[in-house]
Amino acid sequence: MQKITQIYGIRAVLEAINSEEPVDKVFIQRGLKGDLFKELEHVLRKNQINVSYVPVEKLNRLTKNNHQGVVANISPIAFYDLEALVEQVMETKKLPLFLLLDQLSDVRNFGAIIRTAECTGVDGIIIQKKGSAPVTADTIKTSAGAAFKVPIAKVDHIKDAIYYLQASGIQVISATEKTDHTVYDVSFKIPSAIVMGAEDRGISPSIIKASDRTAKLPLVGEIESLNVSVACGVFLYEALRQRMKS
Repeated sequence: MQKITQIYGIRAVLEAINSEEPVDKVFIQRGLKGDLFKELEHVLRKNQINVSYVPVEKLNRLTKNNHQGVVANISPIAFYDLEALVEQVMETKKLPLFLLLDQLSDVRNFGAIIRTAECTGVDGIIIQKKGSAPVTADTIKTSAGAAFKVPIAKVDHIKDAIYYLQASGIQVISATEKTDHTVYDVSFKIPSAIVMGAEDRGISPSIIKASDRTAKLPLVGEIESLNVSVACGVFLYEALRQRMKS
């Protein structure tokens, strides 16, 4: 039986959250009011669930059913606990490789990154609960099914995840153009984690500051940046190249 990936209606969404279903993102009609709506907002804030306030036309496109102003995406995958994931990987892998995504918002970019991560041996992907692209049917399709193979952990804050990784003996490298170092200056022959930023803003300054190293890709053309999924692929394959040589 195919897993339900979308629910609609305020009561149904409340019930799903209270039953600890993996609600990934909730779309709410702008201007919605009422006591039940206030209860939903409270529960969403308490559980730090990603929310978008949208016009009713958006909800009508998402579902043909009576949505009552609320539509929620249910993740088709189960998310991992960060500490349990890191502990498991550190026990079984000599050179673990993690990937952190700071507020990446496009589901197709997310899917493409997951696919490349699976191909390059990434041990886990870490995303933030709020503001990150949800795992949708489009994510699964773009990942070519890799989303079912690469563990994905959700955390309250990416910065806290960085501190935990560092305390576990893992170096953290932020991919940013705001540095003089290139990816080819970085040694990936130790346990490592790579941070990729949002499509429009890049990595948050506080996260760059918390990282052990920064690195960029050399660009010789006139365009100043690469698509984030392409840039991520270059970083991951450089890590794989170094590790294959050793």
